[in-house]
Amino acid sequence: MKIYIVGSVGSGKTTFARRLSKTLDLPHYETDNFVWQRNKGGDIRNSEEMRNELFQKVILQEKWIIEGVHIGWTEAAIEVADNILFLDVPIQKRKWRIIKRYILQLLKLEKANYKPTFIIFKRMFGWNLYFEQHMKPEFLEAFNPHKEKVVYLKTELEMTRWIEQNKSKYASLEA
Repeated sequence: MKIYIVGSVGSGKTTFARRLSKTLDLPHYETDNFVWQRNKGGDIRNSEEMRNELFQKVILQEKWIIEGVHIGWTEAAIEVADNILFLDVPIQKRKWRIIKRYILQLLKLEKANYKPTFIIFKRMFGWNLYFEQHMKPEFLEAFNPHKEKVVYLKTELEMTRWIEQNKSKYASLEA
């Protein structure tokens, strides 16, 4: 089973993907980790060739959860995913989550793949707005040919219900 999760920064993609991964016993991948080579001294951007090669290896697997905000080079995931989950969380809620995440990361109560700096914190608000105005319409257009497998989730309750409604379906596929 293949699940592709899309949403803006602060939409809950990673948290939701981790829950799904644990509940459905599916491996979880973040698109950021195809783009970036994580190092203690700082992240290094992978070449497009390396990024695409890493991504192709994953989407050719029989089961996965991929989550992220990238479009263009990730369209193959849209094609082969069994379910596309669009986390369409209201922008104000996402802003609050960005603030909360930054504070928790500074207090070392939440792990980050990157060094949480004030510059990145400020950029997240810009990325959030850019997603709403530009990327969201691009994703919606890319989803058009695949409407039958796209689910829009706006709240944590809807996300929890989706897991509950689908975990038996996924379990029966594994049997």
